[in-house]
Amino acid sequence: MLKEEINKALEVLKAGGIIVFPTDTAWGLGCDATNEEAVAKIFALKKRVDSKSLIFLIDTENKLQSYVSEIPDVAYDLIEYTEKPLTIIYDGAKNLAKNLINEDGSVAIRIPKHDFCEQLIQRFRKPIVSTSPNISGEPTPFNFFQISDEILNGVDYVVDLEQESTEEKQSSTIIKLGAAGQFAFIKK
Repeated sequence: MLKEEINKALEVLKAGGIIVFPTDTAWGLGCDATNEEAVAKIFALKKRVDSKSLIFLIDTENKLQSYVSEIPDVAYDLIEYTEKPLTIIYDGAKNLAKNLINEDGSVAIRIPKHDFCEQLIQRFRKPIVSTSPNISGEPTPFNFFQISDEILNGVDYVVDLEQESTEEKQSSTIIKLGAAGQFAFIKK
């Protein structure tokens, strides 16, 4: 089942499509983070202005240097020792869809601890956008039953895993990390 769902999601991502998928936090609305057209589809579906950047996922901290020009050493400690999901905003984004990068050149990255996400990203070999599957301004759906039909009907594929779970997961802590290693909590 897991392998089948990964294969189906991979096909859609490779074709520039968008998916709804389970993560270690809220459900995700995702696409290829290097594909500008796919990212634009997510902004359109969410009715969100593209000046508000999106989070993307990678499978291991070893890939950070592929998407961020300078990684402060403290980033690796934060990733290693955090107990709950952590999103870090880094300066100096690179090798990503231009409409995914914030106006100030920063980008938000999370490394999920979730079987489906980890395996999907490993197999895809590229980062995957993960934003909440809701219309901008509406509440974040923390389980599958809270996702609107408008979103579910607007994507190319809905991953058929964890849909029955009513567990409300927590969102990630968000930290902005400066080049010199200073950091500030954006959302605890």
